[in-house]
Amino acid sequence: MKILAIDYGTRRLGLAWSDTVLDVVLPHGTIAAPRQASATKAQGVFIAGITKLLTESPVDIIVLGFPRGLAGHENQATARVKEFAFELQKHTSVPIEFFDERFTSAAADALGPGVARDEKAAMIILEGYVSSKNH
Repeated sequence: MKILAIDYGTRRLGLAWSDTVLDVVLPHGTIAAPRQASATKAQGVFIAGITKLLTESPVDIIVLGFPRGLAGHENQATARVKEFAFELQKHTSVPIEFFDERFTSAAADALGPGVARDEKAAMIILEGYVSSKNH
């Protein structure tokens, strides 16, 4: 199964990719919105980038990081991610699943240099998702 993970940010998405047959999780780049873009414009840039990516590299499922507060409650970031998922689903038939992304940014920072923080966060989301499905 091929999986695309997304770490959603208001200005940039981090992407990671996995093929569960190969048992590997890899960084897959970022999609950035123009610096002065409105939230609506940024969302359009993100959706266009993802739909283009899905055309070039089809996947079986999209895993979207789901932000929650420390106590597990939903917040404004959660609402933004839900809205993004709703809009993205209008442009693809690929199923979208959510996976808890609490502490992924801190874990990404601990990984050190290499790829962008957003890609590392997406990799951590994807590793957690795949691990949860294997157990």
